[in-house]
Amino acid sequence: MDVFVIGQAVHPPAARIGDKRLEELVFDTAHAALADAGVKRAQIDHVTIAGCDELDGRSISSMLLAAPAGAQLRDEMKCTDSGLTGLCLEAMRLEAGIFDLGLLVSWSKPSTAPLEDVMRMRCEPFYTRPIGLNMAITDGLFAQAAGAKYGFDEFDADEAVLDGYRRGAANLRGVGHKVPGVEAISVSPYVAAPLRQAHQAPITDGAVAMVVASERWLKSNPRARPLARVSGMGWRNEAYDLGVDRLSGLTSFRNSLDDALKMAGLKTAADLDLIELDSQTGFHELAFRAALNGNAPAAISHSGGAFAQNPYFCTGLINAAEAILQLSDQAGPIQLPGIKRAAAHSSHGFALQGNVAVVLERV
Repeated sequence: MDVFVIGQAVHPPAARIGDKRLEELVFDTAHAALADAGVKRAQIDHVTIAGCDELDGRSISSMLLAAPAGAQLRDEMKCTDSGLTGLCLEAMRLEAGIFDLGLLVSWSKPSTAPLEDVMRMRCEPFYTRPIGLNMAITDGLFAQAAGAKYGFDEFDADEAVLDGYRRGAANLRGVGHKVPGVEAISVSPYVAAPLRQAHQAPITDGAVAMVVASERWLKSNPRARPLARVSGMGWRNEAYDLGVDRLSGLTSFRNSLDDALKMAGLKTAADLDLIELDSQTGFHELAFRAALNGNAPAAISHSGGAFAQNPYFCTGLINAAEAILQLSDQAGPIQLPGIKRAAAHSSHGFALQGNVAVVLERV
């Protein structure tokens, strides 16, 4: 693929960003990404936005957010699955040869519209919604099924969470969560056994934006310096039902990553130097590692992932931003040496129903 990220910005996260309207949050992040790329909005020929109306707490939120995202009088397209899906859409728009320089903007402010309130409304209305199914319960079902298949339990999840918080604490772009003791994790209340409250990554507010260019644009603008090349991408969705095979198989995760690796000309995830996973709980982290089946890269979620910051809808795109920082030697105190290939992962829906993977390379 001839698609390159030439600039990006991640808004400083917080449990609740209360000093800005959502429009201001989006504007500031988009403006910072353009500045990082060294381009003006007038040079952009299209905008891709990735957001969720329900999590924004308003219908057709793009009516108010397209302009702050830079889309005034520009070709605009919206993605509603996840922020990382938005990167795939942006890459395809450039690969089509119609556009040359795009701005991708994604945001999530769950402090305005609580995540579980939104997720309950995504249940099938005649059976699962009346019984109270929500994201925490489906994650608990996932934890049971995956733990039984791969041989891990809640004590292993305690350690996975602790490790996630430790990595996140070293990342200056994170919220700066206090690292809990393993005992505090192990005695926190159950939300859906075996899932405990402290096994869940805290939800935060945040936003991320990227300026993405075609190879044709780079050739005509030789002073521009790309941060990374998008070399592969893949996405898969699974069935809506929550049977044991669906819960424990991680089929969508495996296939989306395999598709992205194949497009990038790689055989397995072991050919990567780093992968940033969207692990919403300690059980997710353990299941992803098991599903990689010994073919994991040396570094997994080095940024801390969702335990550093977790603006749910765009956590996967922030994973991509963290991977790009590693590839461009701009990751600061958590910079790893010799990172040449990295992948970012995102999941959405109940119990990993949808998964997205993007492979990025050093330029």
